[in-house]
This record gives sequence, structure tokens and C-alpha cells, in this order.
Amino acid sequence: MLRQLWHAIKSGLSLRYKLLLLAVVPLLLLTVTVVYFSANWSTKYTYQQLFSKVNTDLRVAQNEFRRIQIDKQNKLASLAGGSRFLTSLKRDDAAELSTLMERIRTTGGFDYLNLLNQHGTKRLTADGWIPWQMPISSLTEKLHRTALSDERKNGVSGIEIYPHHYWSMQKTISPELVVFPLVETQHAPPTDRMQEDRAMVIRVLQQVVDANNESVALLEGGTLLNSNFNVVDEIRDLVYGEGSLVEGSIGTVTVFLEDVRITTNVPSDDQSRALGTRVSTEVRNRVLREGQTWIDRAFVVNDWYISAYEPIVDVEGNKVGMLYAGYLEGPYRHQLHKGIALISAMLMGGSLLALGAAVYGAQSIFKPVEAIARVIRATALGERRRIGKIDSGDEIGEVAGQFDFMLDTLEQNQSRIENDARHLEEKVRSRTKELQLQNVRLQESMLLVNETRQRLAMAEKLAAVGQLTAGVAHEINNPTAVILGNMDILLEEIGDARSEVQTEIDLIIEQVYRIRSITDRLLQYSRPSGGSAQFESFETQTAVSGTAAGGLDAVSPPDTIVDLDINDAVSDTLHLVQHELDGKAIKLDISFDANALVRVDRQEFQQVLVNLLSNAIDAVDRGGRISLMTGSNDSEVWLIVNDDGKGIAADDLQRLFDPFFTSDKESGTGLGLSVSYGIVRRYDGHIDVQSTPSKGAQFTVRFPISKLVSASVRQATTQATLVQM
Repeated sequence: MLRQLWHAIKSGLSLRYKLLLLAVVPLLLLTVTVVYFSANWSTKYTYQQLFSKVNTDLRVAQNEFRRIQIDKQNKLASLAGGSRFLTSLKRDDAAELSTLMERIRTTGGFDYLNLLNQHGTKRLTADGWIPWQMPISSLTEKLHRTALSDERKNGVSGIEIYPHHYWSMQKTISPELVVFPLVETQHAPPTDRMQEDRAMVIRVLQQVVDANNESVALLEGGTLLNSNFNVVDEIRDLVYGEGSLVEGSIGTVTVFLEDVRITTNVPSDDQSRALGTRVSTEVRNRVLREGQTWIDRAFVVNDWYISAYEPIVDVEGNKVGMLYAGYLEGPYRHQLHKGIALISAMLMGGSLLALGAAVYGAQSIFKPVEAIARVIRATALGERRRIGKIDSGDEIGEVAGQFDFMLDTLEQNQSRIENDARHLEEKVRSRTKELQLQNVRLQESMLLVNETRQRLAMAEKLAAVGQLTAGVAHEINNPTAVILGNMDILLEEIGDARSEVQTEIDLIIEQVYRIRSITDRLLQYSRPSGGSAQFESFETQTAVSGTAAGGLDAVSPPDTIVDLDINDAVSDTLHLVQHELDGKAIKLDISFDANALVRVDRQEFQQVLVNLLSNAIDAVDRGGRISLMTGSNDSEVWLIVNDDGKGIAADDLQRLFDPFFTSDKESGTGLGLSVSYGIVRRYDGHIDVQSTPSKGAQFTVRFPISKLVSASVRQATTQATLVQM
């Protein structure tokens, strides 16, 4: 992104905007960076302080929770040591004892208070002593150890969980305070329980000793934590007193029985106390399962609080609940965002002021530079303009003065150059004419040399081929004479039955003469000239074959050079390669558009065409396509053979018509295209090739026209397609 911006700055903007961008972009990036890091640092630091505060709040709440237990313990110790209580106990005055205990239960905040004998097997009522079974726990064992020591006047206290059947035996405990339904709570783990009916109690046991320091009775007191709002409100008022939180935030304290709120001042959706709601799964696992303290954000009932939780451990050492202290996060988050927004606004405002100062200060640079730019553009358009005096004593003012001086100097030099150029131009024109004339002559000489070199090279190659093919042609003529002789005998043997195979006989004889004609042409490569001896081989072989009457006398010798319609010649030649086309299921597209005749030998033309078609058939794959087109204009006739085969490599195109050169190492002889080239050139024609590897090749053969054919005799394009067999 920065690279693209820099490219845009360098390319199409004026200097004014480039300087502005160079000032704005770094300033903007710096501002955004500072805002980003300031926001992150502020958020991190703020939440560190919030977590530190809530951790301190939890410690205070924990100490207050323990102080409440000790206070209960001290109240029982005060009752057990009172003289009135000991006197009444000594007299066994049940009515007086009941009155004293009820007063202590009410003023001391006990939900129940029992006077038991020293063994805990009897309990005093207003009617007297009744049998009783005191619950046995680690607290009673701790009390027993105290009784055996000198600390028997000291009581013991701790948290115990009472099931329904036990707390219901205490007549002073109301079931409405203990039992309440569980409320479905967001983020809490699923449960099958419908209500909470267990009681969490601060239980206090105190030995009653007489003047002889002998244990004579036992006091058992209990403070119910279920629905005990005095406890949580007392802790909240201590921890979150007036001014300890920002405006809008509320401090809350909760006592959990396992994960259920049994007393709390956390508000629910209807602003009532959220009794029966449950803690989130994440907090429950950390505190109750792992026994660790939670100091973090937590979702409490219906909102996010900065929260601290720690486990509550009963007298047996089991984690039976949690003590929570926390305060609403929203107002602090709002204050944080407000502070970040204020910092951002201050930074942006400072950046804008700095930008304005930079723009104002840059005017002294913009104006002179823009004046220089206007003069440069006017000069480029051919106008005569100067910058003039600039009220700037810096380098830009110096540049402006030097620029005007440079323009004056350039104008003087330009005038001298124009005068010199006019004289030089006249000399250049005269010398150019001479050079052009010499250049034309040189080009003509080079073209003549190149053409002569190419013809000499090809003549040498064809001479070498002629020497080789002369012997081959003589050897081929002998078997053809034997074939003709045997055909003559065969015709005599079959007699009248020859009519049924006359077409095949004529085709065989025609092709034999074609072979002999081809060998005659090959012999011309080894002769100085080929004019008068054209049919020498034919006449000699006719004498050797001994053809008789009734045999092959009716077959004419090969065609001589004639005015040839290449459309007809092409149609006749296709029969010779039809079996090869069918063998590879090749599709052949034919277009006859030639409207002129050429003066060539028919069989030599067919020889060229067969060579080109054979090469094309070898090049294409099975099911490929070959196009055959003829055409003409006022000066020449052409034949085009196009295929979609494998094409010809670029390195092979230069050597394609060399004798014995072939890309088919297995079956090619390298003579077909060389011979075809010689035939075409003998009739003042041209043959060229174009090819792209893997996209096919195109051969074009051109002959000068002999004469035009009337349009009424030959119509335009005839299209034909040989379908795959």
C-alpha cells in the first residue's frame, strides 16, 4: 500500500500536493500509531488497575467474612462466661436460661442457639432437658481437643452444610429462607436440579465451664447464610463505600453454595436480588474444581463485572462454595473509551494544527516553484516568458534568477544554431542524394549476389542428387520393362475376359509409364540439359518391352509440357493417395479457386503434389485434417497444402529443401522435397513453407500463368470433404 502511494506521489501530482502528501501521510500514520498504542496501553493499564482493585476488594471481603465468624464466636463466649448464665445453669433454671439464650440469639444474629450437656446428648428447652443428638464433624473434634487443653474457654467456629432433615429440626429456621428455586442463568453449566434446599451455616461451638474450670455444658449456635442479606450488605458497605467506585458502577458481594447464589446483592433483570442464579461454567471450573482464585472479567447474571472469586472451605476441608466480590464493568469501560476518544481527539487536533502550520509555511516554496513551472510549460509550447523577480532570498530565488539567465542564453544559442542548421541542411540534402543513389546500387548488387549464391548452392546440391539418381533411375527402368512385357503376355492369356478388369489394367499401365516418366526426369539431374532427350528413355524401353499388336500399343506415352488446369490435375492426383488418407481416417478439405492455366508437365506436377500430400499425411495424427486449396490472380497460380500435424522445427525450415535432409530418420529419404523444389524451379515457379511446431505446416507452390480461363467455363469455389471411413 505504501509503495503504491509513493508511486502515485511520484507520477501524476503537482509539487504542491506531493509536499502536502509527504507531510500528511507521515503525520497521519504517526497519529494513528500513537492512538493505537495509547489505546492499547490505556486499556491494558486500566484493566490491570481494575483487577488489582477487585483483588484487594476480595481480600477485604474475605477478612470481613472471617471477622463475622469470630464475632459470632465471641458472642457465645460472652454468654458462656456470664455470671447470670452460670448461676441459672447451676440452679438448672430452664425458664431463665431460655430467656437469656433467646436474647443472645436475637441480638447476636444467630438463627438458632442450643444449650447442650457436656456430652451433647441432651438439649435444654423451656420445659426442661430433652434427648438430643449433636451432629459430629471436624468442628466437634476440634472442640474436644480444646476441652482437653487449657483453652476450653475458647470456642470454635466454621462453615458446615446442613441437609434438609437437619436444619428443619431447628424451629427458629424458616424454610422460606433456605429453600428457593434455581434460575436459568446465561453461561451457567446445565443441571437437572430444580431448587436448592441445603443450608450453609456458620456454626459456633462453645464450652461452658464452672468456677473449677470444669466443663458443665455446651453452647451450639448457628448463623444461616441462605438469604442472609445482612452479611453480604455489611461486607459490601465495607468494601465499596461511598466514593470507592466511579459513577454508575455498583459493588456487589455474593456467597455461593457450590455454584448457586444463596445470598447476594447482585441485581437480576427485575432489580431484585439474584437468588438462585448460578455462576458461569468457566468460573465454576476454576474455583470449585481447581481451587484457584478467579481475578478477571466475568459474566454475572446479566452483565459483565470486574470479578474476584475464591473458594469457601467447610470444616472438613471441602470446597463447598465461593465468596465473590466485584463491581460493574460498564461505567469503567465507558470512562476508558471516553478517555481514549479524548486522547485521539487531542492528537488529531494537534496533527491538524501542525498540518495547517506546515501548509502555511510551505507557501513560500509553492509559489516560486509554481511560477517556475508555468514558465517551463510556456517555454515548451514555444512562448517567450520569464519568471522575473521573486521575493525570496533562499535557494529557490537563486534558481529562478539562474533559470531566466539560462533561458536568455538558450534563446541566443538557438538563433545561432538555426542559422548554422540552414547551411548544414543544404549540404546534407546534396550529400543525402548521393548516398541514396549509392545505397540503391549497393542494395541491388547485394540482392543479385544473394540470389546468385542461393542458386549456385542449390545447383550444387541438385547436381549431387542427379549423379546419385541417374544410376537409380536406370535400375528402375529394367523392372518396369519386365512389368510391361508380362502385362502384354497376361493380356494375351486372359483374352476376352480383359474387359472386366480393363480399368485396373489401364491404371497399372498408366502408373508404370508414370514410373518410367519419373525416372526419365530423375535422369535429367545427371545431364547438362534436359530438352531434346526427354523421351529417349521411353523410346528405348518401348523397344526393349517388345509390345505387339493387341497388347499395349494403344497406351500413349507420358504427357509433354502443356497448358495445365491444376484443378483437374489435383482431382486426378487425389486417387493416388486416397488409400493413405483412408488408412489414417484423415479429413480432407478441398477448395478450387484457380481460374488460370500453367505451362508444366502434368506428371511432374502430380509428382510434386504427391510429395506434399505424403508429407502432410505423415505429419498428422489419426483423424487429423488436411486442407488443399488452389487460387490465381493476373500473374500467377498457386496451390496450398495445409495440415494440422506436428509442424516443423524452426531449425529445420532452413534445410527443408536440401537433398537427403529429412526429419523422419526411419523411413524418409530426404529427396521428395528436394526433387519437388527442382521441378518447381524448372518451370520458373516458387515453393515456400510456413510452420509452427505442434500447430501444423503450410506449403505454397506458385507458377506463372500461361493464360486465363473464362469465368463462364469455371465457377468459383467448390468445397469437398473426404469423410473418415
